[in-house]
Amino acid sequence: MQNVNKEKRRNSILLFIVSLALLCLAVTSPSHAKPIVITGASENTAFMNGETAQYDLYYNWKFMWVKAGSGTISATTSYYHGTPAYRIRILSRGSSQADRFFVLRDTLTSYMTHDLQPLFYTKTDLEQDKYRVRKVWFNYEQDKVIVKQQYINPYGTATWKTEESDQSVYDMASLLMRARSLDASKLKPGHTITFHMTDGDGMVTHSLVFGGKEKIKTKNGFGTFRCLKVSFMQYDPEKKKTKELGTFYVSDDDNHLPIACFLNLKFGTARIYLAGYKNLKNPLSARLK
Repeated sequence: MQNVNKEKRRNSILLFIVSLALLCLAVTSPSHAKPIVITGASENTAFMNGETAQYDLYYNWKFMWVKAGSGTISATTSYYHGTPAYRIRILSRGSSQADRFFVLRDTLTSYMTHDLQPLFYTKTDLEQDKYRVRKVWFNYEQDKVIVKQQYINPYGTATWKTEESDQSVYDMASLLMRARSLDASKLKPGHTITFHMTDGDGMVTHSLVFGGKEKIKTKNGFGTFRCLKVSFMQYDPEKKKTKELGTFYVSDDDNHLPIACFLNLKFGTARIYLAGYKNLKNPLSARLK
């Protein structure tokens, strides 16, 4: 039972990082058309220097919702090798209660240009006594993106991989911030979008399906919000079918701030809720109370 609990909490926290990076991808082509891909430079309309948002993670254990961890997303103006950039940082950690079963600390840092194209990404994660490091360098040559990736496993062995694409490629953090500036004014239920992403060990393509609008009341009592609803779909090549990993909610205003997500895990369900924010670029008009 203890090993099962460890696996539950590990999956919960890891999916917390993934879900926050996918939460805002809610702009797509019409349902009768082919899915479009997030690509190219974009004006930043959704966040500004100094923005910070906090989140609470809950896990359903024996029919009870237990707080299992917390996370933070922040944006700061900075430089990357002399280029003006945004530094995006995502931190997550298990609660003191969760630490008794499984210790986990994740730190994601991404540098992106002011027109929202990724430059460099690194992720360090500690899972119990296993420490991993991932790094990604993005280089732009003519009409291609050259993505150099490094993964260092818990034993210190480094694996390198270089891939190229004629479409934009994002890391988890830059994907989140790029997507927040997409135009959500023409969404209809059933619209889909595809996107390319790397976590340092190879590029992958995922898709999302827009599910309409809903009002979400946070479990931590932080408030009720008008939200856009998105389902994250993953294709399983072995079973040759697509499955839904979770449902994500983003504020229905110009911030497109992540508000909540409901995750379907192998051993249960997890929920993530906004717990605080400061220095938003736009009024959080989606907050009802």
